[in-house]
Amino acid sequence: MKKTPLLNIALSRLIASLGHGDKVVIGDAGLPVPAGVELIDLALTHGVPDFVSTLKVVLSEMQVESHVLAQEIFEKKPSALAVLDELNAEGALGQRGVLPHEQFKTLSQQAKAIVRTGECQPYCNIVLIAGVTF
Repeated sequence: MKKTPLLNIALSRLIASLGHGDKVVIGDAGLPVPAGVELIDLALTHGVPDFVSTLKVVLSEMQVESHVLAQEIFEKKPSALAVLDELNAEGALGQRGVLPHEQFKTLSQQAKAIVRTGECQPYCNIVLIAGVTF
């Protein structure tokens, strides 16, 4: 059995397959999934699993070079934003990029996969761009 926190087979496979610059989206329950992009659907019910818990577990195994948020998250200020700012200050998310939500959705078309959570706070979505460990 794995010793790291991430137990989900599909997520483990995804992270193991990433190359430098590949994109992974962790999204709320309402984020649309573009045709042709793999969906790893973790959503069970309203709020389960939540965005922050999912992000933290993914970060336990994924090397992140940078990330992108929708600018609307700074207007709505969901509670997850404080955690994102904290992780960003710690360097866990690399360089931050910000786009309008419509452009964020366009960027998500380039993702290797979208991980859907049960999160129902507005704009709790992030594009993680894979880095390298060397």
